[in-house]
Amino acid sequence: MPKTQNRAVMTWLFLFAFSVAFLVVWGGYTRLTRSGLSITEWNPISGALPPLSQQAWQDEFLKYQQTPEFIQVNSSMTLDEYKFIFFIEWFHRLLARLIGLIYAIPVFFFLFTKRIPWKEFGIYFFMGMLFITQAFAGWFMVASGLESRPAVSHYLLTVHLFLALTLLGSSFWTAIGHLRGFPQGRAKFSLPWKLAVASLILLLIQIAWGGFTAGLKAGHVSNTWPLMFGQLIPKGLLSAVQPWALNLVETPQTVAFVHRWFAFAVLVMALWAYFAAGKAQAEVQKSALVLVGLIVVQILFGISVVLFNVQIGIALFHQATAILLFLSTLYFIHAARRAEMVS
Repeated sequence: MPKTQNRAVMTWLFLFAFSVAFLVVWGGYTRLTRSGLSITEWNPISGALPPLSQQAWQDEFLKYQQTPEFIQVNSSMTLDEYKFIFFIEWFHRLLARLIGLIYAIPVFFFLFTKRIPWKEFGIYFFMGMLFITQAFAGWFMVASGLESRPAVSHYLLTVHLFLALTLLGSSFWTAIGHLRGFPQGRAKFSLPWKLAVASLILLLIQIAWGGFTAGLKAGHVSNTWPLMFGQLIPKGLLSAVQPWALNLVETPQTVAFVHRWFAFAVLVMALWAYFAAGKAQAEVQKSALVLVGLIVVQILFGISVVLFNVQIGIALFHQATAILLFLSTLYFIHAARRAEMVS
C-alpha cells in the first residue's frame, strides 16, 4: 500500500469510488428494466454515439430482433419501446467510458507531477487494469445472453459485480488511507479486527448469492416472507438437480432461500463485532454500530423486495444499501487496523 498522503489524490479517489458505485447501481437499473441485452455489439469507440438516423435505428433494432430475448420475451416490442431500453444500456456504457476518463486523466497527472510517487504506483495501476478487466467481463456477460437463452449467465453477472466491488473497494480503501493515514507494520489481529474481516467475508458471500438471485431472477419465485410456498423451509430445495450441491447455485428457489436467510448470519457476525468493539476506540465502536444499522436496513429492504414482487425502486435501494454496507465494512476494518497501531 502507499505511504504518501495527498489531499488532491484523496479527493480524486473518493470521486472515482462514488462514480463506480453509481455505475453499479445503474447497472442494476439496466438489469431490472431488461435493457442489458438491447445493444448486441461491443464497439468501444464507435459505440459512444447512439444511432443518428432512422435507418441506423432500424439496423440496431433488426439486430436485437434476432436475439433470444426479443424472440422469446419482447416479440411485440415496437421501435419506440426499443429506443427506451437501448438508451438505458447506452447510458450504462457511456458512464463506463466517462469513469474511465475520471480514472485515466488524473492518475497520469498525479503520477507525472509526483503527487503519486512512482514506487507507490502499484495500487493505482491495479485499479486501471481492473477497470479494463471489468469492461471485458461486462461484454462477456452480455454475450452470454445473446446465444440461446434470453438472460445472461448468473455466474458471469456475479463475476462482473465482484470485479466492480474490487475496484470500488480498492479505490475507497486507498482514499481512506490518504484521509486517515496508511497503517504500516504487522497486524496484531485484535478481536474487533478479526470480526470485522469475518463480517466482510460473510457479506461477500451474501452479495454473491444476491448476484445469483438477480441473474436467475430468483426474487420472483415467491412474494411471501418469512414463508416461501407456504412453508418456512420448502420441500425439494436440494433435490431439483443432481448432485445436490448444485441446487445451492443453480436452482432459483434454493438460491433465493439461501439469500433470504444468510443475511441473518451477516447480522449476527456484525453484532458480535459491535459488542467486541465495546472497549475499543470510539471510531471503531461507531463504525461497528453503523454496520449493524445498515444491515438491519438492508434486511428490511430485502423483505420489501420480496413482498412487493421486485419493485424496481425498492430493488435499487436494496442494491445501493449493499454497496454502502460493503464500504462501511471496509471502513470498520480500516478503523480497527488503525486502532491496533496506536494501542
